[in-house]
Amino acid sequence: MGEREPVAAVHDLTFRYPNDPRAALDGLSFSLEEGGRCLLVGRNGAGKTTLLQILAGKRLVPEAKVRVLGRPAFHDTSLAGRISFLGGRFPFDVDIGVAEILDRQPPGIDEGRRDRLVQILEVDRAWHMHRISDGQRRRVQLLLGLLRRVELLLLDEITTDLDLVARADLLRFLAEESTQGTTVLYATHILDGLDDWATHLALIDRGRIRLHLPLAAIPELVALREAGVPSPLLRTVERWLRDLA
Repeated sequence: MGEREPVAAVHDLTFRYPNDPRAALDGLSFSLEEGGRCLLVGRNGAGKTTLLQILAGKRLVPEAKVRVLGRPAFHDTSLAGRISFLGGRFPFDVDIGVAEILDRQPPGIDEGRRDRLVQILEVDRAWHMHRISDGQRRRVQLLLGLLRRVELLLLDEITTDLDLVARADLLRFLAEESTQGTTVLYATHILDGLDDWATHLALIDRGRIRLHLPLAAIPELVALREAGVPSPLLRTVERWLRDLA
């Protein structure tokens, strides 16, 4: 039996935004295996958001360069229900209540899953979208984006507005999702509490993936763990980013 096809695969992709001579991604190659929880780290402007958007099918790229679940990421519209991208602005500030939004969801929503997410994210069904804070709006975005289990979950700095307890509960929920086959790619600068959550770590710099390994295969991280150094993941990534400056 041959090897299983990656959940997502990018092959030597160069991508530029219109009217920008600089390549946002420069000959980038990358792949994700099923059920992994991969952290995507890099300095601001390194290409993290661009990569996530491309995997989510939000940017036009050649069919052969980016495949997700065996299909071309941009061109195959059937992927929309199998992938979820959460991040960026969520300008949903119309006069509508959260309860009404949930009532309008398509049939087939698991009510137990919905209610658990409402509890984890501390969402109040009585909230009205035009009256809540950006942090509360982010919680609603997460709630709606996670109502259905997907095969690939792409997260772009989505926990910055959550308090400590909500963040920990959400990460626990996402870890459970991965045991059910969901692959998670999580771009973040906040590494607290992720030492035992992530399975893989990918470093992006100037539009290229410089490293992509299981955490257990990163020698300096393993050495810090064995030495009992606090926050070994944070220390490892910080050193990498300083070396790239």
